Amino acid sequence: MKIIYHPHYERVYASDPAAKPGRMESITKHVMPDYELVTPEPASITDVKLVHTNFHMAQVQRESDTYEAALLAAGGAIHAAELAAAGEPAFGLIRPPGHHASADHCWGFCFFNNMAISIARLRQKRIIDTALILDIDLHFGDGTENIFLNVPEIIYLHPEVRARDGFVKNITELLSRHAVDIIGVSAGFDRHIDDWGGQLTTEDYFATGKTVKDFSEKVCRGRRFGVLEGGYNHEVLGKNVRAFVDGMK
Repeated sequence: MKIIYHPHYERVYASDPAAKPGRMESITKHVMPDYELVTPEPASITDVKLVHTNFHMAQVQRESDTYEAALLAAGGAIHAAELAAAGEPAFGLIRPPGHHASADHCWGFCFFNNMAISIARLRQKRIIDTALILDIDLHFGDGTENIFLNVPEIIYLHPEVRARDGFVKNITELLSRHAVDIIGVSAGFDRHIDDWGGQLTTEDYFATGKTVKDFSEKVCRGRRFGVLEGGYNHEVLGKNVRAFVDGMK
């Protein structure tokens, strides 16, 4: 398992919670001792245009700091997806997040849809035909769903279980219905009992990661990766990410 990370992800690019100082550092201190960090390059304009319109790109580009951060986040997701497609599980420790970014609109601290860009690039290069995107963030990834709404080869799943009991079981049941070439996880950690959702424990994130691993090894030759989405309590975020990565490795 490799962790995709760039020191520029620590920069403050906006005033929203996803850009709050210390967010990334709260995670790296938990993963750096035992995981290899791999540095990505920014996504190209061609990559971003696989899922976003010229209008949307121009809107984001008006804020240069945000635009540069968003390109680097998308590049991190691409790198994670390419490693996974080659048989090396990976996690994109990236920001800004992306699952609320549609083709020509964004909100919820998102700008470019990192997961969608990475999956679209694998398809454009004919590395994969089908994919399953599991979104474990507290919030529904409307951007991801909208981008792939008319693409039957791409499955978007967002567990709707609101109580802790049954969350991991529900994911297992959802995954069991599908056969795909790769699984990507939009990994939000704001469901934690000490975060906005007040739902899951750290152990639940480990179990979720393990469920993803088991599915990938059974169905898609071990091809699996994740990218960071939400999670805003810095006191618990790092250990939750570490638990998920440990489960998925």
